[in-house]
Amino acid sequence: MDFDLTWILLGFPVAFALGWLASRLDVRQLRIENRQAPKAYFKGLNFLLNEQQDQAIDAFIEAVQNDPDTSELHFALGNLFRRRGEYERAVRVHQHLLSRGDLSADDGHRAQHALALDYLKAGLLDRAEEALLKLEGTRFEAQARLALLANYERSRDWEPAALVAQKLENAGQGSFKGRLAHYLCEQANALTLAPDRAQALLKQAIATAPEAARPRIELAALQHQQGNTVLAIATLKEAVDAAPAAVALIAPRLAAFAMVGKPDPSVLELLQSVYKQTPSLDVLDAIVALEASSGDTTTSARDWYARHLAEEPSLVAAAKWIAGEKLEHEQFHPQVQRALDHAVKPLTRYRCAACGFEAKQHFWQCPGCQAWDSYPARRVEEL
Repeated sequence: MDFDLTWILLGFPVAFALGWLASRLDVRQLRIENRQAPKAYFKGLNFLLNEQQDQAIDAFIEAVQNDPDTSELHFALGNLFRRRGEYERAVRVHQHLLSRGDLSADDGHRAQHALALDYLKAGLLDRAEEALLKLEGTRFEAQARLALLANYERSRDWEPAALVAQKLENAGQGSFKGRLAHYLCEQANALTLAPDRAQALLKQAIATAPEAARPRIELAALQHQQGNTVLAIATLKEAVDAAPAAVALIAPRLAAFAMVGKPDPSVLELLQSVYKQTPSLDVLDAIVALEASSGDTTTSARDWYARHLAEEPSLVAAAKWIAGEKLEHEQFHPQVQRALDHAVKPLTRYRCAACGFEAKQHFWQCPGCQAWDSYPARRVEEL
C-alpha cells in the first residue's frame, strides 16, 4: 500500500491550528480566573490596611468562592473572624481546612494551631488544650506549649503547668525556674490541711529558684503558724541574703515575727544595716516598730523620718513626720494631716512594670496582665 505524504503535509497545519486555538482558550480562561480571584484578594487586602474589616471579610469571602482550593485565603479569612471576635465562624473556617484531603502536612499543622487560638480566644479552654496537644512534634510546638502554659495558668492547673514549663526549660526556650517556683508555692497554698506536704513543696521551690523571695517568705509564714517563730525568723534572714531586692517585702514580716517572742537584737541590727545600704520606707517602718516594741528611745520615730527626708524627698515620710509634730496652729493639725494622708495614698501603691496596673498590695502575678514577678518590691513613690 502506497503511503500518501500529502495527507501528512495537510494534517500538520490543521493540528497546529487546533493546538494553538486550544492553548488560547486555556490561557484566556486562566486569565479570567486569575483576574477574578486576585482582584477580590487585593481588594480585601486594601480594606484590611484601611482597617475596614467588614469590607475586607466580604472581599475575602468572594475570593474564597472564586478559588476554594487556596488555603491562604482561608487562613486570612479565619484570622479576620478571630480578630473581630467572631470565633464560631473562625472555627468553622479552620475546621474546613483540616477536613480537606489535599492539604499539606505543614498547612494542616498551621490550621490546627489557628483552631487552637480560636478556642483560646473564645474561652473554650478544654478544646484549646486538646488542639494544642496535637501540635507536639510540629514546627508550632514551642508556640503551642507557651499557649498551653497560659491556658493552665488561667485555669490554675499548676501541676500540668509545671510539666509544660519544664519541657520549655529543657528545650532551651528560656528560663522558667521562677515560674516553676511560683507553681510550687501555689500548690503549697492549697494544702492548708497538710502543712508538712506544703513545707516540702516550699523547700522544693527554694531549691528550684534559690534567688526567689516568695518561697522563703511563705515558708516562714508557715513555720510561724506552726509555732516555730525562731525558725521563721531564720528563714527570713536567709531571704534577705538570697533576694536583697525584695527586702522591703521581707522587713515588715521579719519585724512582726521578732516582736512575738523574746527580743532578738540581731533582727534590728540586720534591718538597720539593710536600710543604710538601701533606704526604704518599709524597712524604716519595720525599724521604728521594733524600737518602739523594745522600748528603745535612743532615736524617736520622728527622728528616723527626718533622717529619711534628708536622704530622700518623700511625701510619705513627711506625712509620718508631721503626724507627731506640734504645729503653730495646732487646731488645724487634724485637717492638714487628713489632707496629707489622702495625698500619699496613691504613692504607697505597687505598680506593675509590665502593664502599669496599680494595687494596694504586692502581687506575685499581676491581676491585670498575668505577668509573673512584674511588681517591684518598692512602692510607687520610691520607683
